[in-house]
Amino acid sequence: MNRELEYMFVKCARVWIPDAEEVWKSAELTKDYKNGDASLQLVLEDGTNIEHKLDPKTKNLPYLRNPDILVGENDLTALSYLHEPAVLHNLKVRFIDSKLIYTYCGIVLVAINPYETLPIYGTDIINAYSGQNMGDMDPHIFAVAEEAYKQMARDERNQSIIVSGESGAGKTVSAKYAMRYFATVSGSASEANIEEKVLASNPIMEAIGNAKTTRNDNSSRFGKYIEIGFDNRYRIIGANMRTYLLEKSRVVFQADEERNYHIFYQLCASAHLPEFKPLRLSSANDFLYTMQGRSPVIEGVDDTKELCTTRHAFTLLGINESYQMGLFQVLAAILHLGNVEIKDRDADSSLIPPNNRHLTAFCELVGVTYQDMAQWLCHRKLKTATETYIKPLPRLQATNARDALSKHIYAKLFNWIVEHVNKALITSIKQHSFIGVLDIYGFETFEINSFEQFCINYANEKLQQQFNMHVFKLEQEEYMKEQIPWTLIDFYDNQPCINLIEAKMGILDLLDEECKMPKGSDDSWAQKLYNTHLKTCSLFEKPRMSNRAFIIQHFADKVEYQCEGFLEKNKDTVNEEHINVLKASKFDLLVELFQDEIKATSPTGQVPGTGGRTRLSIKPDKSRETSSKEHKKTVGCQFRNSLQMLMETLNATTPHYVRCIKPNDFKLAFSFDPKRAVQQLRACGVLETIRISAAGFPSRWTYQEFFSRYRVLMKQKDVLPDKKLTCRNVLEKLVQDQDKYQFGKTKIFFRAGQVAYLEKLRADKLRAACIRIQKTIRCWLARKKYLRQRSAAITIQRFTRGYQARCLAKFLRRTQAATIIQKYQRMYVARKRYRQKQAAALAMQTILRAYMARQQYQALLREHKAVIIQKHIRGWLARCWYKRCLQAIVYLQCCIRRMRAKRELKKLKIEARSVEHFKKLNKGMENKIMQLQRKVDEQNKENRSVSERLVTLESSYAAESERMRGELGRLRGFEEEAKNKTNQVSSLLEELERLRKELSATQQEKKTIEDWAQTYRDEMEKMVSELKDQNGLLKKEKDDLNRLIQEQSQQMTEKMARAIVEETQQLETDLNEERSRYQNLLTEHLRLEEKYDDLKEDIARSSIVSKPGHRRTDSTHSSNESEYTYNSEFTELEEGSRAAEDVTRGIDTSLTLKLQKRLTELEQEKQSLRNELENKEEQFQRARARDDAEYKKARGAELEYESLKRQELESENKKLKHDLAEMRQSLLGDAASNTGAPGSPAYKVLLDQLNASCEELEVRKEEVLILRSQLVSQKEAMHHKETMTEPSVFVEDVSKLKDADELKQAYIGLKDTNRLLEHQLQTQRRGYDSELEALRGELQNVKEENNRQQQLLAQNLQLPPEARIEASLQHEITRLTNENLELMADDPTASREARVSILRRMVDLMEQLEKQDRTIRKLKKQLKVYSKRIGEMGAGQTEGQTSPGQMVDEPIHPVNIPRREKDFQGMLEYKKEDELKLVKNLILELKPRGVAVNLIPGLPAYVLFMCLRHADYVNDDQKVRTLLTSTINSIKKILKKRGDDFETVSFWLSNTCRFLHCLKQYSGDEAFMKHNTQRQNEHCLSNFDLAEYRQVISDLAIQIYQQLIKCMENILQPMIVSGMLEHETIQGVSGVKPTGLRKRTSSIADEGTYTLDSILRQLSAFHSTMCQHGTDPELIKQVVKQQFYIIGAVTLNNLLLRKDMCSWSKGMQIRYNVSQLEEWLRDKGLMTCGAKETLEPLIQAAQLLQVKKKTDEDAEAICSMCQALTTAQIVKVLNLYTPVNEFEERVSVAFIRTIQTRLRDRCESPQLLMDTKMIYPVTFPFNPSSLALETIQIPSSLNLGFLTRV
Repeated sequence: MNRELEYMFVKCARVWIPDAEEVWKSAELTKDYKNGDASLQLVLEDGTNIEHKLDPKTKNLPYLRNPDILVGENDLTALSYLHEPAVLHNLKVRFIDSKLIYTYCGIVLVAINPYETLPIYGTDIINAYSGQNMGDMDPHIFAVAEEAYKQMARDERNQSIIVSGESGAGKTVSAKYAMRYFATVSGSASEANIEEKVLASNPIMEAIGNAKTTRNDNSSRFGKYIEIGFDNRYRIIGANMRTYLLEKSRVVFQADEERNYHIFYQLCASAHLPEFKPLRLSSANDFLYTMQGRSPVIEGVDDTKELCTTRHAFTLLGINESYQMGLFQVLAAILHLGNVEIKDRDADSSLIPPNNRHLTAFCELVGVTYQDMAQWLCHRKLKTATETYIKPLPRLQATNARDALSKHIYAKLFNWIVEHVNKALITSIKQHSFIGVLDIYGFETFEINSFEQFCINYANEKLQQQFNMHVFKLEQEEYMKEQIPWTLIDFYDNQPCINLIEAKMGILDLLDEECKMPKGSDDSWAQKLYNTHLKTCSLFEKPRMSNRAFIIQHFADKVEYQCEGFLEKNKDTVNEEHINVLKASKFDLLVELFQDEIKATSPTGQVPGTGGRTRLSIKPDKSRETSSKEHKKTVGCQFRNSLQMLMETLNATTPHYVRCIKPNDFKLAFSFDPKRAVQQLRACGVLETIRISAAGFPSRWTYQEFFSRYRVLMKQKDVLPDKKLTCRNVLEKLVQDQDKYQFGKTKIFFRAGQVAYLEKLRADKLRAACIRIQKTIRCWLARKKYLRQRSAAITIQRFTRGYQARCLAKFLRRTQAATIIQKYQRMYVARKRYRQKQAAALAMQTILRAYMARQQYQALLREHKAVIIQKHIRGWLARCWYKRCLQAIVYLQCCIRRMRAKRELKKLKIEARSVEHFKKLNKGMENKIMQLQRKVDEQNKENRSVSERLVTLESSYAAESERMRGELGRLRGFEEEAKNKTNQVSSLLEELERLRKELSATQQEKKTIEDWAQTYRDEMEKMVSELKDQNGLLKKEKDDLNRLIQEQSQQMTEKMARAIVEETQQLETDLNEERSRYQNLLTEHLRLEEKYDDLKEDIARSSIVSKPGHRRTDSTHSSNESEYTYNSEFTELEEGSRAAEDVTRGIDTSLTLKLQKRLTELEQEKQSLRNELENKEEQFQRARARDDAEYKKARGAELEYESLKRQELESENKKLKHDLAEMRQSLLGDAASNTGAPGSPAYKVLLDQLNASCEELEVRKEEVLILRSQLVSQKEAMHHKETMTEPSVFVEDVSKLKDADELKQAYIGLKDTNRLLEHQLQTQRRGYDSELEALRGELQNVKEENNRQQQLLAQNLQLPPEARIEASLQHEITRLTNENLELMADDPTASREARVSILRRMVDLMEQLEKQDRTIRKLKKQLKVYSKRIGEMGAGQTEGQTSPGQMVDEPIHPVNIPRREKDFQGMLEYKKEDELKLVKNLILELKPRGVAVNLIPGLPAYVLFMCLRHADYVNDDQKVRTLLTSTINSIKKILKKRGDDFETVSFWLSNTCRFLHCLKQYSGDEAFMKHNTQRQNEHCLSNFDLAEYRQVISDLAIQIYQQLIKCMENILQPMIVSGMLEHETIQGVSGVKPTGLRKRTSSIADEGTYTLDSILRQLSAFHSTMCQHGTDPELIKQVVKQQFYIIGAVTLNNLLLRKDMCSWSKGMQIRYNVSQLEEWLRDKGLMTCGAKETLEPLIQAAQLLQVKKKTDEDAEAICSMCQALTTAQIVKVLNLYTPVNEFEERVSVAFIRTIQTRLRDRCESPQLLMDTKMIYPVTFPFNPSSLALETIQIPSSLNLGFLTRV
């Protein structure tokens, strides 16, 4: 421990020291601390050097400061050092520097009042926090509310939010925002909009319970606990309010700069209104109860408008105008009662002057007599056992009685309002769970503390006890969950203080006992307290200078209470006669207020208020009745019981704590007073939470986070596969004291300060690494500089030495030239002399050598002849000797062999006689035979191998011989050429001598000509230079003129282009605005329609349920709905309409009229917007016409090819039809001869021909279908239509033959066709055979090569791997070498081309052979099928129809005559009664997946339009209307039923758009007919103009599009934040910072965690689904643009609300993720759809996180870069920027101010978050179909057999 302290308290370490002004000051050590030092040498931040002396007894060192990386954390428990200065500093930094008012402290949310309106409570912020984990987002009241809501739904347990704090700390605002959050995210379970009523209760309670104080302009002077009820689906169904601590004394008295309750000033400000004239009100300064504070106006608050808000809230809660006026009448009466002046009659009595106008007004307003009220205000009735006395009251007592009556009336009115508010919030739906919001005073201490402060602090003691127990319980659960050893944490237990107050003989007991005494007083009660508790309880003390006060040691501080007034306030008496007079009132509301006065009161309502001059009231609980005697319970007793009930309620729920802090007492915006903050932190239990956390293990890391953070402290050998074991080993080395940490199951727990110690180790390690990096870089820079200087010096030296060397070389060249001249001169002389001597020597040598040669020749000739003679003689002698020796040797061998043979024969004869010998001989023979057999086999193998090698060698030898012969011939040719050349040498030498002479003459002439040419060249060059100069001047002038012209033309062009672009952009902007406005109105119209339909259904359902004897359960309803048909729908609608008429009286007529009026206005506005939209779209279409023309040209070539292909197929089809017709006619003449009877040869030939034709037609049909599918898939880009003729299916015609004549015709025609095909096939086969013969040799070579390769492979497999590789390489090298040698021998180019052509030809032949084989197989298969079919048909023919080659008993069935193909018109006919079936099968029960996969896109739309065409064709307007209406309603119904299925919505969006395009394409309008074919133009609608229905269907498409976007958003929403922000796509870039109790979501991708790949896969799934459904490409682009907008907006919003995400590394992650999204767009070809631009704000935010943020230049760069971000967003990102490592720097406040100053002139919205619900206006560009209607086939799977093609 000492070593660790010495390591931490070193020079430059920062500590906290106490300070009287700032509470804590930061200082820095200037000298290392050594164990035993008595003081520390410190320097303050202002540079002052001080000496901090340590306590000699405790030797406690000052608190250490946390590292800068931890300053500003969201959670105070994330701080390594948990102590008071660290908490205070962290809150101050967040509040002052970052403008963040919320901070977590474990389970507590600390909220600091900014005294300024902040834009952080909008609906967009609520939506951003909805569904998020509490630790994932920045601290916020919405995060606490979301956590409570989520735990209620998850744990099935009630929740409570406890909001506490001083007056002015913002408790009421926090509670109000929490309730607003619940009302927004949960919605209402009924049509009564209960969430609006819950929110409407706030202005009412603020008006009657809030007032201005010196600390707060809207201070709640009561506590309240609101239970918000939820049903089993967690929607708000109601609420209940319980109030506490109403400050009644404020009604009659206000201190300076304070006001009474707001409602009084609102009434006075509205006194001029006509309805308030009877109240006789005037200015607030005219009434005693509103003028005492001398501050009747609150700056920035309009009391008149506030009263309107209050009255509207009353109306919303069901309190009608009459009751409201009654309430205002009672409040006005209270004001008049306060102005009643009571004067002294004498010392013991008082009176009210007669005709007092204020008392008269009071009596008139409350309906009592003037005499009675005047009498009992100044008198009191005393009752004894026998008599009753009336006693006059002194003026002071009478005034107090008047004020007590006013307070009592106001308290009754307050209770009545609360009761009626609760009634309005009660619902009949069963409550499943609730969330309670407690808004109550915090701990209070003033200069004078009385009974009110005592009760408040008593309540806070109980709440603090509950808070401590809950915190301790959570700590214990965490330790047990992680299975770590733990000891009991010592925390402050305030039970002794609670016992002092509420136990038997406690302060409250003694106070109640004293109140019962006849002569009890405050002094006697104080003495009883001293006697009872002064010596027995250490928490109770007596002030030194007072006998009428006592001191209690509360959990927060010591508080001194003054005993004066305790008894009177505890009794809380009101004159009974006053109550009797009011009960006799004629004012019904007043009587209602006091009608429960005689009933018992249960203390569950109001309890005492605050302030030194307050009284307390108790709200009665009517659920419990007690005796009238119990009504006399004291206020203290009732308050204790009420508090006990509150604690029971809180203990039965899961609490969530919000502690509100007031930063200063002067209401200054973002001003922080450390003294006041520390007082409140101590009082509200925040520091106690810190102390409890610090006593255990406050810092907690998962093993993965610890490993990621402190990986730099580990060596490579320390890193093990098991990260848990790695963390254990490393931590044991780093921290020696094992008590400083504990290892849990999933986390490591650290004591306070250990994380800072580890951070220091990490920082030191990184600092050392940085120093090493800097050293290396600086070395590299210095070396680079040295090398650069050295290179410069070497360069200078090189040039210098080069100059010197050039000079030396010049000298040497000159010397060498002179030497050469001399050499050649001397050589010439020497050569001449040498040649003369050589000629003489050669002549002499020639003569001598000739003589010697002749002599030598003669000698050699004689010697040669002698040798020949000797050779012949010696040969004859040697042959004779050899023959004699050979004969002798042969004779000798014969004798010896004869002798040995005789001996062997004799021996064998002897052995042959023995049996054993015979057996051995046989055995030996068998072995020899086997051996011989093996030898024979081996020999055969060897012979084969040798023969193979021999063949190979022979082939190679033949090739080599051929090559050598060629080489020999070439050499002989060279020899002949050499001989010829030799003969030419002599002639050439003579010619050379002659040429030399001519050369000398020519040189002379050349020299003369060169001189003349040089002169001419000089003159010409001079002339050319002059011409060039003139030409240059002319070109320069020309260029200047051209440049000027180009600049002017470019300026004009740019100007015109800018004007055109601006005008186009303006038109597009206007069009989009109009379109967006229209679509928003359409959305609102559809919402109202849905609401109207829901109301009708509810009315119908209620009328059905109300019928006796007929009640339908939910299961019955659901089953009926699943079996829905249009008959039932129409029936239910009629019944619903009749039921609606029956119960119309029960509906709010005003609401209906308003809805109808609103619908009418919307219809009118919709029509006007529709007209404007059509005009804009026409302009836009004209502007795009030019682009369409260019696009047509680009598609022309492809369309021409498709057209030619179709024409070819059509001509083939017609030709086949023509051939079939000719065959039929030719067979008609031979029908009588029966030559075509089944079984005859002619019949078989005909059948073969028929089969061949059918096969050919099938092939053509397949080609047509392929082309058709290609054209359909390309219909988005095609603008020209081509008619595709449907081929006749002749296979089906065979089954339609009716007689034998028709069969004969087909037989003969197919016979000829078959013969022709066979002839073609044979011709092709002969050609192929001849070509194959030529290639057979090469194929044989290839086979041999293949065999050789296989042998080599087998040999290699037997080798080891290393030798196998070497052998393979060697073989490959050898093979390539041989091939190269062969190619080099021949012509390389010709050889290569020949081989390539042969291979190509061979491949083509193989493909053609395979194709022919397939064709033959098909023909044979179909021949078998048709033979079987014809055999079945011929089984029933008569015997007279048989042919000579046919069996007699083989009858023939007549064959059907095929009909000519009908020319369809592209229409579908259906009966009227089949319309419901059509809609049901085609829309309601259609499966989108099957249609998308198996059928053409948009088939339902085509079918519906073809049905519509027939209705138009027959001119049936009723049929057209009902079909369109049924179609639209059915699509709406299927979308309502399956609107959350993306595939269904996408499918019907595609089909709706296609149906809309068909209505336009075939409408007959010229604008839509430009791209139609002639056939398509003939199919246009002829009788009806459906332009209005087109608009209706367009509106439906808009509705479906918006539904698609919502469905898509619901799917993408959970993925975006996890995939784009939390997941680390680039692992290791983002650092992990210490976290507190609210753990963040881990960036490590667990199973089930969404990543960027999840988003990309989902986007690909969306895109592929829309493409399969045939959605228009332009529409897909709009959908993708909307998708990317949602991704960018949600990501940016979460980035702006998460401090932990604003770092440099996270900016890199975001930019990488955005690049992946752009890559996805690029892959899908969607870069031009505008989706990338929607990500621009996110990209700029990521860049903002990464750029430098220091200087003014950086600020200018940021302002110019972040054009897509608003000023609020830029400032928010800069405020949230958090360094992940110690080396990153925070953004200074001055830099942020500079940014704000530079961006001050921007005109933009102050909204912080992007609108994630914004939907871009959608357009549906006209996209005509290229598909001909008459070619569409309806599959049987659609069950539309009742439709007939027309």
